Amino acid sequence: MNDRITVTSPLLPNLDEFNEMLKEIWASKWITNNGQFHKRLEHALAEYLKVPYISLFTNGTLPLLTALQALRITGEVITTPYSFVATTHSIWWNGCRPVFVDIEEKTCGIDPEKIEAAITPKTTAIMPVHCYGKPVNMDAIQAIADKYGLKVIYDAAHAFGVEVNGESVLNRGDMSTLSFHATKVYNTLEGGALVMHDEQTKKRIDYLKNFGFAGETEVVAPGINSKVDEVRAAYGLLNLKQVDAAIEKRHQVAIKYRDALRNVPGIRFFDDMPGVRHNYSYFPIFINAEEYGKTRDQLYFEMREKNVLGRRYFYPLISTFSTYRGLPSAAPENLPVATRIANEVICLPMHHELSEEDLNRVLELIVK
Repeated sequence: MNDRITVTSPLLPNLDEFNEMLKEIWASKWITNNGQFHKRLEHALAEYLKVPYISLFTNGTLPLLTALQALRITGEVITTPYSFVATTHSIWWNGCRPVFVDIEEKTCGIDPEKIEAAITPKTTAIMPVHCYGKPVNMDAIQAIADKYGLKVIYDAAHAFGVEVNGESVLNRGDMSTLSFHATKVYNTLEGGALVMHDEQTKKRIDYLKNFGFAGETEVVAPGINSKVDEVRAAYGLLNLKQVDAAIEKRHQVAIKYRDALRNVPGIRFFDDMPGVRHNYSYFPIFINAEEYGKTRDQLYFEMREKNVLGRRYFYPLISTFSTYRGLPSAAPENLPVATRIANEVICLPMHHELSEEDLNRVLELIVK
């Protein structure tokens, strides 16, 4: 399957450099529990991402779970049906009730104009998603949250390094979460992080991710174990050195796609947003079957037959899964934009290793 073009490819550090770091870890015999590489990576990421405090996690789901715990969220949480299932699962696992709100077409993020109508006396928080790394309307969301006294937790799994007018999107809301899964722009094999705004909250988060221990014999909260080991922290430090170059290569891929697809009837895609530093984590296209001449699924399976592996992110909607489909907010008539978009989307191959030949193969299947 050497000719397979995958939708993503992991950013891997230089193996010789990684081996040198492994030698240090082996010599120290300190492989987890807040070691030197863990501390270095937290500091380096806070500096790179322009955030005051960050706490590393062993995957991208646990920060969502922990943010809800740390903010003591109960009752109902307003969120989007158009995301990876971890977003809504984290709400469910915390004993809260997800309330789905439709998305806006221009970002595929939650539509602020639909949020207020979904608020009830049980609503305590909003969990928006920066889908595909496209910033949602954070000012509008914060205004609603302030009006009703709600917390805002951003699922920023796609938004590593994304900025608006020079400010990190991670600095908005009460907390933001990141995923460092192997499929992401920046990865630590598996991993994630939680961004907070003050030292006291950072301390509480660090307790919660280490069983609640505040010292050798004192447990101050019912915590879990979601610490990052030294091996992945070292890996992450090396990847941080090359992530900007990888993002620029992704940028060039996006330019190539846009130039080729701009005048193809029935295909829509995102252009860069003014004032936004994008990370080009995904390149979704949206197929209008009537104008394009074939459905999204027809194109998707034709691509697969030719070993070009796009992905239908995000299809089906979270609201259609068995756990959630019985919720009143999950009714398709409540989510017309999300339902349509989920049936139109294909994320094209997007990563730093795509060659000119690869891109031509992808585009030849789409541009007829």
